[in-house]
Amino acid sequence: MKISLRFPAENALRSWLTRRRNMPFSYPEVGQSAREFPSGYDHDRNAVKLGEGKELFEAAKAALLSWKMFPAPWTTVFPSPIQLTEGQEVAVMFRLFGLWWWNSCRIVYTFDEPNRYGFAYGTLNDHVEKGEEIFYLTFEEDGSVWCRIEAFSQPRWWPLKILKPYARMMQRKFVRESKRRMKAEVDQLVGTAATTN
Repeated sequence: MKISLRFPAENALRSWLTRRRNMPFSYPEVGQSAREFPSGYDHDRNAVKLGEGKELFEAAKAALLSWKMFPAPWTTVFPSPIQLTEGQEVAVMFRLFGLWWWNSCRIVYTFDEPNRYGFAYGTLNDHVEKGEEIFYLTFEEDGSVWCRIEAFSQPRWWPLKILKPYARMMQRKFVRESKRRMKAEVDQLVGTAATTN
């Protein structure tokens, strides 16, 4: 983890992220978000209906690929957009208390199926939390499209352990705003496509 007063320049972020390529994951249950969540962590499972139809599902995939589920202006990721590739390091940035908090993650796995699309990332050793989060879309049999955000996590940085209720509150805020952001982004993409046709 790193803290800065200002949002960092791209070259600083790129250099910082490059140095994390050999950093280990901060938890032993790597890949477990694809199965039953491990015990000893907080478990979160959230979903929002984005709409209906194959066109909307494709728009949602584009939004997810561009990390639109990270609510601006207080969260962002670097680099964005990126190719979702297993092993890719990602800097997850949060602005809290007037500071930018840098945290590193790595993409654990991805999937691109006819009715399911998404990826999971896990925290590295310099993240304030430890655990794994999965962002994915489902195209259901009834034609509905859902965005799902699921995670198992626990505080890793000792001050955060003391402030765990606050950390959980911020996690819930992230999910609420993330669902709203995805819905708005998909509505805009589908609306733009309809206007140009």
